[in-house]
Amino acid sequence: MKGLIQRVSRASVSVAGETVGEINQGILLLLGVERDDDEKSVDKLLHKLLNYRIFSDSDGKMNLSVADVEGGVLVISQFTLAADTRKGLRPGFSTAATPAIAEALYEKFVDKLRQQYDNVATGIFAADMKVDLLNDGPVTFMLET
Repeated sequence: MKGLIQRVSRASVSVAGETVGEINQGILLLLGVERDDDEKSVDKLLHKLLNYRIFSDSDGKMNLSVADVEGGVLVISQFTLAADTRKGLRPGFSTAATPAIAEALYEKFVDKLRQQYDNVATGIFAADMKVDLLNDGPVTFMLET
């Protein structure tokens, strides 16, 4: 499971011109599900997401988590993160989970996140989404399980 996280001042996602999810300060998570992922992968990434220290403390050091700053989390399914880009000039998707498995693990991730954290917004799985964000820093990290 791969999670590309970006520290944002704000972020939103729309489908067919309608905003379906938005947050102010927090983390935008682009979530890619790979073929060998399972519920253990969900739990590991969820723990990292909520505890990863990418927000500045009073000394200006990245020492605070999204929970520490009471920020939002916007979760967007991102199939292309599971691409194999090591060879050639076209991505391969043999490492990606099937759509049914990916959707089930995405939903499991979101459900568990909402059980542990209040300020959560999402996109719509497999929809054609438009994501708007103001990256703060910029600060971007790839989290992998």
